[in-house]
Amino acid sequence: MAPTPRIDTVRPIGPARLLIRFRNGEEKTYDCGVLLSRPEFRLLSVPAFFRAVRVDAGGYGISWNDGIDLSEYELWTNGEAVTADERHPAVARGVATAC
Repeated sequence: MAPTPRIDTVRPIGPARLLIRFRNGEEKTYDCGVLLSRPEFRLLSVPAFFRAVRVDAGGYGISWNDGIDLSEYELWTNGEAVTADERHPAVARGVATAC
């Protein structure tokens, strides 16, 4: 089994959704909504707190504070692969974009 790729970047893309780019170049989205019912993750429902997500040193996970974090394994295993159409929606719709 190949090792789980480490995380390069993370970006909130909506309420309780993240876009994660891994060091192997793949991107996945992760829905944190299912976590909000758990007491240890309730702060994620506060928009300003949710937007404060950061990649941990070495890319081994992401965190919001010392008590709220997710591992690269969780994000890789349970994230949804981003398609080319999702990466470049204007191109997929045939819309010309300015450079």
